[in-house]
Amino acid sequence: MPVHQITDPDDDRIADYRALTDVELRTRWEPPHGLFIAEGELVLRRALRAGYPARSYLVDAKRVDQLADLDTGDAPVYAATQDVLQQATGFHVHRGVLASFHRRPLPTAAEVLAAARRVLILEDVNNHTNLGAIFRGAAALGIDAVLLSPSCADPLYRRSVRVSMGEVFAMPYAKLDPWPTGLDQVRDAGFTVLAMTPAPDAVPIQRLTPAQRERAALLLGAEGPGLTAAAQSASDVRVVIPMRRGVDSLNVAAAAAVAFWELGRDDPPFGGA
Repeated sequence: MPVHQITDPDDDRIADYRALTDVELRTRWEPPHGLFIAEGELVLRRALRAGYPARSYLVDAKRVDQLADLDTGDAPVYAATQDVLQQATGFHVHRGVLASFHRRPLPTAAEVLAAARRVLILEDVNNHTNLGAIFRGAAALGIDAVLLSPSCADPLYRRSVRVSMGEVFAMPYAKLDPWPTGLDQVRDAGFTVLAMTPAPDAVPIQRLTPAQRERAALLLGAEGPGLTAAAQSASDVRVVIPMRRGVDSLNVAAAAAVAFWELGRDDPPFGGA
């Protein structure tokens, strides 16, 4: 595995990794250039296992041996000191390993729905940490696919990928457009659209009928504002997680995990910790 030493943080060979903490710059740079950044060895290896082709690797010079067993193919491996890494990326790369990957074309919503029994739909979820946590919970708790409104954040943004522990690579997802009329497509595919809301007149999620659970499409909105009125009107059933002690709601990622578990509680046993 040939390793190329980088001593200048402005070296054009590592342009993919520049200013990784600048969200606005990265969201304007990465999707149009067909790339995303993976941070950490575990996430990097999961991206490779999922079939994403690497563009390049950038590692702490002291950690090059961590990648010694990889077949890096045509993707160059760059190594630099922590000082150079921090100047280039804008943060202390404490995991010591970064990689730039090529994106793959997204499937259509119809393709995703055709292969799923239980799906998650997100409206306006723009917090990358929440998005990553939601994807991780979805992968762990029986969701087959995710549909995103056009205004949702990018699941392949570095922070989302890191928080999901690379589970964004295992979860099929697609854009659902137009919004919210695209929910008709979900319903036409045989799903019941369940809109999550803290409204006191909503149906407690544990009281859904077997028919409503059978092919569930769980719809969640952004932290704080929740679902828009238009999205709720386009759903089939408004559901709530009953709260105690005067608490009115949960963090969206926590609420999603509770709802995932509840919808899948009667699924056949499966392995895992």
